[in-house]
Amino acid sequence: MNRANGWQDRMNWSLLPICVGLITIGAGCASDKEALRKSQGFYQEGVASLSGDRQKAFVSFHRSVQLNPTNKEARYALGHVYTLQGKLPLAEEQFREAIKIDESYSEAHTYLGQVLANQDRWDEAIASYKLALANPLYPTPDLARFHLGRALAHQGDLQGSMEAFEDAASASPPSVPPALTHLELGRVYYKLGYAIRAREVLKKVTTLDNGGDLAAAASELLTRMK
Repeated sequence: MNRANGWQDRMNWSLLPICVGLITIGAGCASDKEALRKSQGFYQEGVASLSGDRQKAFVSFHRSVQLNPTNKEARYALGHVYTLQGKLPLAEEQFREAIKIDESYSEAHTYLGQVLANQDRWDEAIASYKLALANPLYPTPDLARFHLGRALAHQGDLQGSMEAFEDAASASPPSVPPALTHLELGRVYYKLGYAIRAREVLKKVTTLDNGGDLAAAASELLTRMK
């Protein structure tokens, strides 16, 4: 009897580390879930604050990333605030981290391209825009195509620029103001010597942005073409 009780005691002790381990794992899972929940809460708080209190939004996004380093939306948002602050290397870092989390994150690829372009790293920017467009599920591809068109024009690839702007101009619904896309397309047509196409597109700009700065720019270019 005593032998049986001794064996049972040894079994209980041998199982104890396993039970403690399971309890620890369970607590860890609960802690992780809480961190994820809080991270998302800080992210949403940042989004709500962004338009009225950029510093508060920055703190919220930073806390969100601290709690969950794999929160790609929070990293994107943090990169956005860094961009607004003019801290482009820090913005680049956040967009690259977001892309590491999700390689098909087209929004981050496009924004990274803009940050690179603003640092005169045009070839890298072009590559980033093309990676954004490689995702067939990207909901606003005309944004990447618009910036790709600008970057290609800057690098002297007017044919490629024209094709990018034409694709951007055909988007429905557009995420870039149509007058802006058509103005850039008209400029490229003008540089390529496509006078008829340029006039047609630039006249459309004057209608789309009647009385605005884009219309004034289009009118000025039309005057030069006479």
